[in-house]
Amino acid sequence: FTQATPEGESMALSELRGQYVLIDFWASWCGPCRKENPNVVRLYEKYKEAGFTILGVSLDKNRERWLQAIEKDGLGWHHVSDLKGWSNAVAQDYNIRSIPRTLLLDPEGNIIAKDLRGPSLERKLDELFGDQ
Repeated sequence: FTQATPEGESMALSELRGQYVLIDFWASWCGPCRKENPNVVRLYEKYKEAGFTILGVSLDKNRERWLQAIEKDGLGWHHVSDLKGWSNAVAQDYNIRSIPRTLLLDPEGNIIAKDLRGPSLERKLDELFGDQ
């Protein structure tokens, strides 16, 4: 899939092939998503040099709120959105009905885990990369 970045450029998921990618479906207005963000930031910082990255897919409709949440929560990874809320094309393709929702892809692009959050995300990353 391909969607727009906060800068307005197109980004394709395929650009991240060769890395473990956590696709993180979230939104600025989602309390549980925002509550989980500090944990995700910590794990991203811990494993980004080992071949782990994140692609945030926002279900926001308001561009300014989306950008403010990225900045406020310190989400230093890749982000895309079509700003169509629940009608986001990627969310529709992946049958996303609630958020937060995550999909972990291996370097070949295969889904190897779903709905990892908190300790379960940390355990899986420790399993893949060893305790960094």
